[in-house]
Parts: sequence; C-alpha cells; structure tokens
Amino acid sequence: MATARAVTVIPAIVGRFTPATSGVVTMKKVAAYARVSTDNDEQLSSFEAQMDYYTRYIKSNTEWSFIEVYTDEGISATSTKKRDGFNRMIADALGGKIDLIITKSVSRFARNTVDTLTTVRQLKEKGVEVYFEKENIYTLDSKGELLITIMSSLAQEESRSISENVTWGQRKRFADGKVSLPYKQFLGYEKGEDGLPKIVEKEAAVIRMIYKMFLEGKTPSGIAKHLTLSKIPTPGGKEIWQASTVSSILKNEKYKGDAILQKSFTIDFLTKKKKINEGEIPQYYVENSHPAIITPEVFDLVQHEIKKRKDAKGYKTSSGCFSGKIVCGKCGSFYGSKVWHSTSKYRRTIWQCNSKFKNNEKCGTPHLYEDKIKQAFVEVFNSIIENKQDILASYEGIIQALTDTTKLDKESFKLQSELEVISEMLKKCVEENAHSALNQDEYEERYKALAERYENIKKGLEEIDEKRLERSAKHESSIAFIKELEQRESLIIEFDENLWTGTIEKIIVNTKEQITFVFKDGMEIEWNI
Repeated sequence: MATARAVTVIPAIVGRFTPATSGVVTMKKVAAYARVSTDNDEQLSSFEAQMDYYTRYIKSNTEWSFIEVYTDEGISATSTKKRDGFNRMIADALGGKIDLIITKSVSRFARNTVDTLTTVRQLKEKGVEVYFEKENIYTLDSKGELLITIMSSLAQEESRSISENVTWGQRKRFADGKVSLPYKQFLGYEKGEDGLPKIVEKEAAVIRMIYKMFLEGKTPSGIAKHLTLSKIPTPGGKEIWQASTVSSILKNEKYKGDAILQKSFTIDFLTKKKKINEGEIPQYYVENSHPAIITPEVFDLVQHEIKKRKDAKGYKTSSGCFSGKIVCGKCGSFYGSKVWHSTSKYRRTIWQCNSKFKNNEKCGTPHLYEDKIKQAFVEVFNSIIENKQDILASYEGIIQALTDTTKLDKESFKLQSELEVISEMLKKCVEENAHSALNQDEYEERYKALAERYENIKKGLEEIDEKRLERSAKHESSIAFIKELEQRESLIIEFDENLWTGTIEKIIVNTKEQITFVFKDGMEIEWNI
C-alpha cells in the first residue's frame, strides 16, 4: 500500500516591499523621469512643475530615499536613442542606484512599444520597478506587462497620428507657397515680424562676398579657408568652414529670393529618418517668396560657373588672380603657378600646364612668366580702349540677341506639353496592366518605348534650360564688361588686378609667342608676347 503524499506549507516571511533582513530598515531608492517634447514657454512651465512635483512627492515619503529627477527638454519620445537624461537614468537603475522610477504616463516614458517593453524588461530583471501614475501601472505587478503593451501600442498610434497631421500641415504650407527656414543653421536671414524671412545685413554681406569670390575664380575650399582665417562664424556658429558649406550656399536658390519646397521628407515617424525627394512626392517652386540677398542674374552666373568648372580639366585655384584663368591650348587643362629660384635673387613666378607631366606624351605648351602676362594684358586692354567707341556701338545688337528668348520659350512650351501627354500615357499603361491580363512582353516593350520618349523629352527641356542659363550668364558678363569699358577714359599704365578680374574670362596659351585673350563678353583677341 502506497504512502500518502505529505505537503507542508512554509509561509512567506519577506514581502515584496519588506526589508530582506529582519530588524533592518531599508529605504527604497526612488527617482522620477520628466520630459516635454517641445521647448516653447508653455511646455517649459509644465516641465518645471513636473520637476518640482516629483521632488516634493518623493521626499514626502519617509520610506523613500530621493535620488534624482531625470529630465529631457524639447525631445520627442518616439525613440530613446537621443534622450540623454532617460539613458542616464536607465544606466543608473541597472547599476543598482535606483529601486523605483516614477513617471507621469507611458507616453511620457516612450511612444515606441518596442523601446518601452525592452526597457521595462531590462529593469525588471534587475528588480527595478517603474510606476506610471496616469495609468496606475506597477511594472512588477502580474498585470503590468499586458497593460504596458496595450498602453504603449495606443501611444505609438497616437504618435503616428500626430506625425501624419504635422506632415499634412507642412505639405499644405508648401502647396500654399509658405516658406520657413532653419534660421539657427541658415546664414543671412532671421524670422521677421510677419513670420517671413528677413535679411540680416551683416550676414548677407558674407553671402555676397562668397558669391563674388567664387566668380573671381576661387574654389569653395579656398573660400572656406579665407572665411576661417577671417574668423567669420559658420551658419551653425562654428569657427571652421567646410567646402561643402560654401558649395551649399552657392547652390541655394533661397539667396535669390526663391524657394524649392519639400526637398526631403520623413520616411519613418519613429526614427524620424529623412530622404532626399527624388520625385516620390510633389515639390513646389515659389518665386519671389522672400527678400533676395543675391540678384537672380548673379545666381545664374554662379550656377553656370559651377557647371563650367565641373566640366573643366585640372581646375585649381590659389590666392593669385591668374589662378583658374590660364588654359592650355593643346590639352585644355588649366595652368598652375610654380616658383623658380625661390631662395635667390633670381626668384620668378611662372605658370605651366597642370597636366604637363601627367600623360604619356609630355604637353608641349610653354610656361609663361607672370610679369609677361601682366604686360600683355596692359597692351591688349589699351588696344580695346583705343577702339572703345566702335566696340560699344556693336554691343546693342549683341545684348538684344541675348535677351530674346522667344524661340527657346516656344520650344520649352512644346516639349512641356509633350511631356504631360507621355506622362499620362505611361500612367494609363501601368493601370491597364494592373487591371487586365496583358501579354507581358508586349507590355514591357510598350512601357519601355514610352519611358524612353519621356526621358528624351525631359533631356530636351534640360538642354533648353542650360541654353537659357548660358545666355543669361553671357548677358550679365557682357553688361559688366561694357560698364568697365565705359568707365575707362584713358590708357592704363600698369597692371590692374581688379580690371583683370572684372574683364578676363580666360587666356589660352597657343605657343611661346602667342596667346588668346577671351573677355567676359565673349570677344577673343590673339596677342603676341
């Protein structure tokens, strides 16, 4: 006969909140977490109230030991990666410095379900409890994790809804042509009384200097070096300028008073990850949206110069006025400066092709002495002054031809109409394939033909825009040349660097004896040196 099983109950003597050692009073180490997601005055007032409330609340409990109120100001809660106060608190808790964390609600803790549950479970393994006041949830409670999951999911959906509403509001503003700038990271403007960008003249002077230096032949890296040495702060208030910052300023249409809106967009509301808009969503181009720092003509000149340098061979600049101005007539590369006999009385600066020794066949164009270039410029410019009236008389027809864009406008309108038709045909082609059982080989062939036509038309429009830009650049250069020539009443007796920079586009080295001066209006003069 089997012996009956005996079970003896051993009653618990240590409760969840009871000190482990009898007779020893252990204070619970308590901290609080407070956060607001924006930095406006109303939210900051709430933030200060939270800190004061939690400090008093914890200190009023005689069984609790106050550790700290951990805080994050003006930080969104959709991810915990950038929340320094939150991350420091969790590290302290996992390190044994905290037993209980008190916070207002699940949504204040995090609006990301995964982050919330991961953090709570980490703390739970170390015996650290979190209390959410609004929901009345203790995480060490048996129902705690289920309730947290539900509440976190609701908070995450709330965050998604808010993000979608904000995105809709931004896109509505874009569609209405309303412009706003990241003023703290944008040089030249501040927010005006009417909410629109307002010019900061001191910063605008820096922008104009950048554009002027670039048109004089300086590279973005050279301009960045000059700005750094001049102790001019960057748009972000830093001391050292980067070439990329200068390049972005030179390409930013906002400096001519226009704005392209929705250049990028947020693809994930949780990570706030952004992507450059490559046609996934609409963009809006707003003309004359705010006061311009740079004239549209100067802006177009700079864009033309950027493209020209990109296509040029061996383009480099130094501090000299000849840098980026002398071109090899044989290989098309730019000339660079060299110093001969630098430590002796025979010291001379010469200019030679930058690609002279780069190819298998040595470039045969000769080097030029700097003083010879200066003398040749004085001579050629004086020859222009002597024929000044005849030259100026011929410019009326040239300027008129450059300003007439009637033919280009007609071509552009025709191609734009064709582009809209092809775009609609592509859309119908895709929709038909989605709703009907088509032969896929025939569909692919049809789609490919339409897509090719679309790209060809688009390329044609880009070529027209490029012609417009070239014409505009030449027009402005011609106007500047005419003004410079009109101001000169007498022959020049020595080399004038400002006159050189303002009138010469480049010089082409043909032989040791002959070079070609190309002026900014397009005029070419061969000259013997």
